[in-house]
Amino acid sequence: MTKLIGEQVLMRIFIGEGDRFEHKPLYEALVELLRSEGFAGATVLRGVCGFGANRVCHTQKLLDLSADLPLVVEAVDSQAKINAILPRIDGMMAGGMITLEKATVIHYSPAE
Repeated sequence: MTKLIGEQVLMRIFIGEGDRFEHKPLYEALVELLRSEGFAGATVLRGVCGFGANRVCHTQKLLDLSADLPLVVEAVDSQAKINAILPRIDGMMAGGMITLEKATVIHYSPAE
């Protein structure tokens, strides 16, 4: 297993909780893809409130929109791995946004 230390890339994928890909939640499909491609890790964060390009506010306070809360899928890995996976992610996205930024990684692992 390669340890990620130093400058890497943080990818954030902004989607909605109701977004789907091939009959499953998009966030699950994205995490499965990242895992199968050997990414160091991925995390799905659920937002309590947010809006996107359509300017509709999604919040837990509105019961009729609560099933489509904002989600962020985060993954950190090398620029090469991010570049290689982006075309596949593009094919899964019907809307949303992806941001990429450089991140300094400090890796901690359990004592062996």
